This record gives sequence, structure tokens and C-alpha cells, in this order.
Amino acid sequence: MSSADVVKSLYEAFGTGDMPTVLGLLHPEVLWCEAEGSPYDSGDGWVGPDAVVENLFAKMGDDWEVFTVHPGQFHDSGSVVTVEGRYAAKHNATGKKMDCQVCHVSTVEDGKITKFQQYVDTAKMQDVMGVSS
Repeated sequence: MSSADVVKSLYEAFGTGDMPTVLGLLHPEVLWCEAEGSPYDSGDGWVGPDAVVENLFAKMGDDWEVFTVHPGQFHDSGSVVTVEGRYAAKHNATGKKMDCQVCHVSTVEDGKITKFQQYVDTAKMQDVMGVSS
């Protein structure tokens, strides 16, 4: 399976809510980093699937009525895959909707994602969520 195939599998599993598959595609020591300025940014990222669930996925599940990722172009550079896409979401507390560009850069080694970096319009995210940096 190519690196792009691994990353595509991640998006497919995430899109169907198949969290066991999502987590199974992450390396046990994955470094997951959210965009600087994101309401979920930890500064240094999180290490390991459990930390990603606890610090990101669980919080997002509480925060968003709807949150979908629409991957578009996949750029495969061997072990690094860059994905251009869009987020479509509706926030629980504010009721505001979000439609914004996103870029994800994933590093894949031995069929597992070892690093994930998100880039997104954090000002738009903050506005929709009713928070400030």
C-alpha cells in the first residue's frame, strides 16, 4: 500500500466514523499537530493515538454538531502526503457554520502515519467557535 493509499484510508474511515480504523492507521508514537492558533493547538502536538483521542477527537465531538473533512487533491511525495481539502462544520454552542480550506501533511512509515500536521484558517475557526486566540 502506498503512502497516499494509507492517508486515503484514514479519510475514508474518518468519514464513516470508523474510529478503530482511524486509530489503527496511526503509529503508536504518532506526532499529531494542529495549526498554530487553532482552539485545539497544544503548542507541541500530541504523541500517540490515545492522546489524539483525548485532546482532539473527544473535544471535537462535544464542540461540533457536524464536522466533515472533504479531501480533494492528494500530493504523494513518497513518505510524505499533502492533502488539500475543505472542512464543513456546524458548531454546537454558536450554531455557526464553517466552510474553509484545509491542508494536511502526513508522514507515513511502514504503513502507519507517524506525523500529522494541520494547516487551516484559524481565525475563521475561532470566529465560528466564539473564541479568541
